[in-house]
Amino acid sequence: MEYSPPPLFKQGASARAKMVFFALIALVLLGVDSHMRSLAVVRQVISTALYPLQVVALAPRDAMYFIGDYFTSLSDIKSENEKLKLQQTVNARTLQQGQQLLAENAQLRHLLGTSERLPVKSVMGEILYDTRDAFTRKIVLDRGIQHGVERGQPVIDHIGVVGQVTRVFPFTSEVTLLTDKNQAIPVQVVRNGLRSVAYGRGQSNVLDLRFMPTNADIQKGDVLVTSGIDGIYPAGLAVATVFQVENKSSDSFARIVCQPSAGIDRNRQLLILLTANKAEPRPADDAKDKNAKMTGILRHAASRTNGTSGKGIVETPPVPASSKPPATSTR
Repeated sequence: MEYSPPPLFKQGASARAKMVFFALIALVLLGVDSHMRSLAVVRQVISTALYPLQVVALAPRDAMYFIGDYFTSLSDIKSENEKLKLQQTVNARTLQQGQQLLAENAQLRHLLGTSERLPVKSVMGEILYDTRDAFTRKIVLDRGIQHGVERGQPVIDHIGVVGQVTRVFPFTSEVTLLTDKNQAIPVQVVRNGLRSVAYGRGQSNVLDLRFMPTNADIQKGDVLVTSGIDGIYPAGLAVATVFQVENKSSDSFARIVCQPSAGIDRNRQLLILLTANKAEPRPADDAKDKNAKMTGILRHAASRTNGTSGKGIVETPPVPASSKPPATSTR
């Protein structure tokens, strides 16, 4: 049984009629808007008026998105930060190794150029370690008798003299540095040719010119090179630079301090000069003079002992070492 409204109330158009009516209006508006573009202003006004309501409606969704993005970004940043720290450590190690290789390459190039300019043969050696004695300045190289190294040969770098070979083993050798307290090297001032001897003090980067008179012509900044008179170090190798000169009238000798030119405590590769250390024999005249001096000293001592001035003492001339007593015949 169908329901029908009571006849006492006035009823409007039916729902079907309303739907058809508004559908027709929508179609007409769509056609007018598509052809005439006349409802754009109305659409903008309505959109502007409804925008705050749209923002409020979408606020919960945007808040959820923001919170999710925040935690996701924080996790990603932490992970990326850890990766960057690890990469930074690797890059730092690689950079240090690269810098070390560049420094060694530059030093090897300098040593190669130095070895080509030297008039004697040389062999390159690498420092293995320092000696255990803390009161000496000695190092051990990876070159020994098998490589032609001999005791007494000088050791240099691309700047100047570093030291001297003092002990030799089959595959290694011990080098005493110039700064060792027991090491000495004959030097010459480049400016005026003055000769002297530089002694090690036992401290790093310090040499002394001892027993120089106060009026010696040595100034701050003078360059010292090997004089070559000892027969061990070739002449002209850079040794040190004078950086302190003290001349006091009350002292008999001047205090002259020098700084080695070579990188004694810095370089890792060094050159060993394969020089032949052949000591020249003392001339015969020098031996005779020495015997004469000894005879004079003995005469003076004997005269003082006997209370005389040397009279009545028969002087016996020195017998040369090469002379032999005459042969006696036994007939």
